Amino acid sequence: MQNKRILSITLTSWGGITLLVLGSLLFIGLRWGADGFEIFIREWIFTHLPTTLASVAITWLLIGWLLYLLYASKISVSNIITWIGFFLVAFLYLNVLRERFRYGDISYYIKAATRLFNNQPLPNSYFYFPLWATLLEFLVPLGEDRILLVTWIFNVISVFAFYFLLHRVLERYGFSPRLAALVTTGFMLVNTPILRTLMYVQVNLHVMNAIFLSLLLYRRFPFVSALMLALAVQLKSSPAVLVIAFLLERDWRWLFWFVLGNILIASITLIADGVTPFLDVMNNIFWLAGQRTAVFHDNSFDSFFSFPSEIFAVSSSLVQSLVYVSKVLLVIAVLFIIYRLVRTKAFLSGEERGMKLFNTIVPLFILMTMASPIVWVHHGIFLTLAFVLLLKKINMPGQWIWFGVAYLLEFIIPTFDFYPWSYGRLIAPLIILGLMWNLPEKPSELFIKANTWAENLLGQKIQEKYAK
Repeated sequence: MQNKRILSITLTSWGGITLLVLGSLLFIGLRWGADGFEIFIREWIFTHLPTTLASVAITWLLIGWLLYLLYASKISVSNIITWIGFFLVAFLYLNVLRERFRYGDISYYIKAATRLFNNQPLPNSYFYFPLWATLLEFLVPLGEDRILLVTWIFNVISVFAFYFLLHRVLERYGFSPRLAALVTTGFMLVNTPILRTLMYVQVNLHVMNAIFLSLLLYRRFPFVSALMLALAVQLKSSPAVLVIAFLLERDWRWLFWFVLGNILIASITLIADGVTPFLDVMNNIFWLAGQRTAVFHDNSFDSFFSFPSEIFAVSSSLVQSLVYVSKVLLVIAVLFIIYRLVRTKAFLSGEERGMKLFNTIVPLFILMTMASPIVWVHHGIFLTLAFVLLLKKINMPGQWIWFGVAYLLEFIIPTFDFYPWSYGRLIAPLIILGLMWNLPEKPSELFIKANTWAENLLGQKIQEKYAK
């Protein structure tokens, strides 16, 4: 009872301070107008003021939400680890993003949106379906700073959603709620691809969240599931590879909804800008496919095999052949592994609808990522399930060593450019593909023990005490 009173006072104090801040903003605006904020809010050197203020505001709102959750007894012994993990991740990334001054890929998005707004062709640096540029087109009159702020806030919301969706997907694959929380937290706290996605205001988190929703909603809401994957494809075309998993399910109704979903989403651009943006994107993709240049943090086969031709007498036709052969071998390897996973039901067993989908989609994430002509560091976020789900299966010391090496290369090592050593993120998914080759049908003993340990993490006495 005393704790409830303390929480009530604290939450009331939080609300009072919030009203005072809002009141001060209103007073400044009415007294001095928009120029008055330059007196009370100053942009320090190497600071982007809108995102700084947004970081502080969202952090403050999260603090209020935490106080409410505690006051309303929404946080209990059964979910406390999940909430601890979420707030650790949320506060970490809000503080990291506050320090960012210049952002990267958002400039390409803004340029594309501005071109559409001015009825001009998309720039040749835009390689995605035009949905994102079309949506940002409506914000062009607000100016670049406000477009950055809106997309920045959406990315913050996406990283929050990613935490809960990955948590839920892991539960669907047999992780206990507490183990799912611990794995998700550990995965997100130190993660170069997530950090690069946020720093460049990329759309990767939106894409992964849409894919997660597609998986989670598949059985109960097939139309929404299909619509979510269609949204992922319209944001970034590479998730179209994942449709193979749904084809193997022979769920023709879902495939119909998927086609319809793509038509509905594409119609946003068709209504706003016509068919020209789609033609521009196709031209850009064909142009990109013909390029063979090496960027040492582009972890594609194309980049890896291109550099030797710049310093040795290697013909471009040989480079092209090596790239094509590598990708064909990748496709063959993935198809063989899919066959084995379907037969053994390695990642998820059972006879109900969707079991084939949940098993076959895991290696397809590797194909989706590595078959692309460009594989930037932030694309590693697409490999999330391919890596994390192996925690359920590997048991031998040698497997753990190989997994640790792959995980280190993909998610821990900072981005750097040094041929060929910076191509670790080309090697890492191939290691994971190799580990998938001979997975046991049953979860490993270590995973079973970890699930049990996580559920008893707080101790029986503590659980009984808080249960009362």
